[in-house]
Amino acid sequence: MKKIYFLSTCSTCTRIIKELGLDDSFEFQDIKTNKITTEQLEQMAKMNGSYESLFSRRAMKYKSMGLKEKTLSETDYKNLILDEYTFLQRPVIIINDKIFVGNAKKTIQAVANKL
Repeated sequence: MKKIYFLSTCSTCTRIIKELGLDDSFEFQDIKTNKITTEQLEQMAKMNGSYESLFSRRAMKYKSMGLKEKTLSETDYKNLILDEYTFLQRPVIIINDKIFVGNAKKTIQAVANKL
């Protein structure tokens, strides 16, 4: 399976897709127009180790909701990501049994190496 969870309005996601030359062999899911299902998120968390590792603290709502001052559980992270798509670190790229989360240079390089 080759899949990418991304945000079409995110210039970073668009740049990474172009940089990596991702083609029709990938299933593209725009998380704004096609929300992540519970099953998809559970699969991502299982592959990556936790819901927290999928959670983006850069989302504007993170500060505005006062989450910075709270201690969040795995269930909290899961529910927040399901309720608000911007809380998912992106892009999330799955290639067979390997998951790559976020836009760090080393993550994108790892994807390029896997391709």
